[in-house]
Amino acid sequence: MQFKTIFGAGLMGLAFATSATTPLLAQNLRVLEGKASAPLNVPMNRAVVVESDVPFAELSIANPGIADISTLTDKSIYVLGKAPGRTTLTLLGADGKLISNVEVQVSPDVAEFKERLRQIIPGENIEVRTANDGIVLSGVVSSAAKLDRALDLAERYAPERVSNLMSVGGTQQVMLKIRFAEMQRSVSKNLSSSLAIAGGNTVGVNGETGTWLQGDNGISNSTITPRDNANSALGLGFTAGSLQFGVLLEALESKGVARTLAEPNLTALSGQEAKFLAGGEYPIPVVDSDGISIEYKPFGVEMNFTPVVVDGDLINLQINAAVSSIDTSITMQSGGFSVNAFKRRETSTTVEMRDGESFAIAGLLQDDFRDLNGQVPWLGDIPVLGTLFRSAEYQRAQSELVIIVTPHLVTPTRGEALALPTDRVRLPTEKELFLFGKVAGSKGAAGEVARQDYTSPYGYVME
Repeated sequence: MQFKTIFGAGLMGLAFATSATTPLLAQNLRVLEGKASAPLNVPMNRAVVVESDVPFAELSIANPGIADISTLTDKSIYVLGKAPGRTTLTLLGADGKLISNVEVQVSPDVAEFKERLRQIIPGENIEVRTANDGIVLSGVVSSAAKLDRALDLAERYAPERVSNLMSVGGTQQVMLKIRFAEMQRSVSKNLSSSLAIAGGNTVGVNGETGTWLQGDNGISNSTITPRDNANSALGLGFTAGSLQFGVLLEALESKGVARTLAEPNLTALSGQEAKFLAGGEYPIPVVDSDGISIEYKPFGVEMNFTPVVVDGDLINLQINAAVSSIDTSITMQSGGFSVNAFKRRETSTTVEMRDGESFAIAGLLQDDFRDLNGQVPWLGDIPVLGTLFRSAEYQRAQSELVIIVTPHLVTPTRGEALALPTDRVRLPTEKELFLFGKVAGSKGAAGEVARQDYTSPYGYVME
């Protein structure tokens, strides 16, 4: 039993040693006398053995730079691929007659490349072929990222000789939804007072801390006359003998809230740029060598983005979005022209997210505060009575801006499945227009909007 075990182990070791020392040949080709020889495909840096049916006396290779040959016996030839290309192997007999011309084609070794491709990008339907001295990739991959990986790997085996015939499957169109939301709140308060004293033709005193009375001293027959543009003014006048007294108190408080909301949507193919503008163009005079010309500056809701579907539902977005409007509060005069300023909120960034996810790409909290206090020197410091010689102004402006983006992978659909805002609007009949005053038909969209309930909270709330 021990002898059998030792003998079996020895045979097994000999088999392993034989398999380890025997080279793996890429291909064996047999050349038969009197028959056409098949082409010989040799991988680059690999060897092929050619066997002849009859002994040969002489052999030659047309281009030794493509393939190298050496004889093993008088009937076998060792062919080594050196560089991609085609050449011809010629076999001559002892009598000098031609035995055969064998076409030798050396191509890149794609067996290892295919194996690495399956390891790095498993589960993808990628076909690999050789063409002349390069590699041809074809098939359908699931994402652009995997396509780039396959091309990068192919460049390692055939630099600058890779032909890409692959296509990307799945959804490759992205709809981007951007929401601009801005809330503005302003509060302004001011308190000012004026004092006037008059007596005969020789005495006249006006105390002013921001608000003048009407006329020289604001007193006429014991009556106070406030200025024409005074708001929330209280005037008091009385006489004491020949003296006339006048006091004017002006207090003003104003509050304002503004809400801005824009939701542009735009669809683009992966890797392609898309632009959107809903607004107009404002003419601006420009002085050049030929005189004065007009240039137009766009304003409104602008969006410019480039989506790239990276892998599956992962989307890379390059976004440039802006909301602008004409600011009539600021005006510049130049060359006889009056030009208004622009108010613009803009963001430019690159983000990455999955289908349906949202990202707040920009946000702004701004709080402007101003407190002014003016008084008549010394008199304004007098307790109680000094109020008549002081004025105070308080202003505060708060604003909050948020920009949120949400991408969606979309596919086209049939046209009848899409609804337009004008589909539900029906022109009124003459009876509905003249008798009932309806500007749309009984099933118009305007009526549906009017019936919607807006009593619940909506929008952004700023404390």
